[in-house]
Amino acid sequence: MDWLVNLIAVIVALASVLAALGHVGYLALLNNAAGKRAGGAPVAQYVKSRWAVAGGTTAASLFAWLLTAGGPTLDIFAIIVAAGSGVVATKALQSTRDRYRTGG
Repeated sequence: MDWLVNLIAVIVALASVLAALGHVGYLALLNNAAGKRAGGAPVAQYVKSRWAVAGGTTAASLFAWLLTAGGPTLDIFAIIVAAGSGVVATKALQSTRDRYRTGG
């Protein structure tokens, strides 16, 4: 039974890391595009304000992944931390995408 809890914890932690890194990557792409455009200062300022959220969720996700190396109690804690940081990273990514979505 312990291996099943650990497997669930690892899967949730990996999904959380992917969501957090997706947010970091999207912010990096936005920042790069804003730096190349003449009127990109407002976008660069917005991206600068979002780095703390992206870094925090990434750190929490990696911490949760590290916790999966412990016993079943740490696995439960890792699931909680990973799920929370994954949800925050996903919502932050979605709000950033909605803000700068172009038609097409």
